[in-house]
Amino acid sequence: MEKGLNEIFTRFSCRNFEDKPVEKADIEVILKAAMQAPSAGNQQPWEFIVVDNPEILDKLSKASPYATPAKKAKCAIVVLGNNKICKYPENIDMDLSACTQNILLQAKNLGLGSVWLGIAPLEDRMKNIREIFNLGEEIRPFAIVPIGYPKRENKQPLRYDEKRVHFNSY
Repeated sequence: MEKGLNEIFTRFSCRNFEDKPVEKADIEVILKAAMQAPSAGNQQPWEFIVVDNPEILDKLSKASPYATPAKKAKCAIVVLGNNKICKYPENIDMDLSACTQNILLQAKNLGLGSVWLGIAPLEDRMKNIREIFNLGEEIRPFAIVPIGYPKRENKQPLRYDEKRVHFNSY
């Protein structure tokens, strides 16, 4: 194993989960990790909806053609951006990406599986999330992250490719 953060090298996109609830304490740790993400000018534009209601998880699974893992999970975190509190709105997606990556890594650290289901910037998907939660236009639905105990572990291959690394010029 490479030296460094083990979760980076072992995390995989988990789409199938055991029928076992996720502890609220684990969700809180995951959200704390999410909020430690860097953001432009420290604007921290994130907000979250934690969903463990099976009916709402089912609705989330229909928010995009690729969102079916939400129905299989016992929990999902919907990552939102609040445009009202953005000093640098052009950076909101970068901020929310860093936040979402922290969710994935902390879930792995806790022995949980997760998968990033993209919502933004696709208007139809964002509209679906706004309708499910009755969100105003100032709230930017960014991603759904289903979380649960993985049915099985996937071995993640090392993706390093030295041909993609350039020093001092392209």
